[in-house]
Amino acid sequence: MENIVIVGGGPAGVSAALYAVRANKNPLVIENGPRALKHAESIENYYGNEELLSGAELYEKGIRQAKKLGVRFLKAEVLGIEGFDTFMVKTTKGDFETISVILATGSKRMTPKIPGIRELEGKGVSYCAVCDAFFYRGKTTAVLGNGDFALHEAEVLSNTAGKVLILTDGAKENFSRKPEAEVLTGKIAAIIGEERVHAVRFEDGTETAVDGLFVAMGNAGSGEIARQMGAELTEKGMVKVDENMRTTIPGLYAAGDCTGGLLQVAKAVYEGCLAGIDASKYVRDYRREHPEAEALELRQD
Repeated sequence: MENIVIVGGGPAGVSAALYAVRANKNPLVIENGPRALKHAESIENYYGNEELLSGAELYEKGIRQAKKLGVRFLKAEVLGIEGFDTFMVKTTKGDFETISVILATGSKRMTPKIPGIRELEGKGVSYCAVCDAFFYRGKTTAVLGNGDFALHEAEVLSNTAGKVLILTDGAKENFSRKPEAEVLTGKIAAIIGEERVHAVRFEDGTETAVDGLFVAMGNAGSGEIARQMGAELTEKGMVKVDENMRTTIPGLYAAGDCTGGLLQVAKAVYEGCLAGIDASKYVRDYRREHPEAEALELRQD
């Protein structure tokens, strides 16, 4: 069993890892490359960055620093997290049980610009299969996305829905394994419905009847993962945290852009620091209260 799994290898995630490894908690960071940071051509307003590194360069430099201190990294995509007392982090490279999780994947800023999406949110358009699959028992649902996150959401829905489709919106299929669900690659023109979603219209004029549409574009961000787990979000859809970066689920933390506020490296590093310190305390207290967990602790290089 892991002590702390950190999802995201950017400033918030690496900062959390640095404090956790110094507390002898042997954290595991699961990362899949920079997100918003990769678009920063040159960072001029971060302390000590006299070389004016790009966002991508700063990302890689942070990972090298953490590795030198013994932090373990895994290149993988996180598909979802389950559990409450302890957590199971599901990834494209296997599942990892852990006492604590720190979400630090940044803020998901990719919203599909498809007519009808926003108008029908909560009326058949959903962003969480785990949360809402129950409402589509025996019905036809569609997942909008083109990757393993979308594939995971489709698999969740298949346990309850009568039929599941995956819509790539014109993109070429990009799954790590063949989906069991039917895949439609046509470009979408609109989501149709008034009181509820009832169809997807494609640019060629054809329509496919669906009862619900689940948006799962790109990778699962911290907000999507937190929502799946039942953690509380803010009115703006950010992960709600307290002054120690604790979410409303014990042992689950969030740091960086996903908590809202300033989208700055300095803020992400600060919040990662807080999360790493408090998560280390949480793990220490958990192991003290659950001595049986000591036998399950994994120490890896």
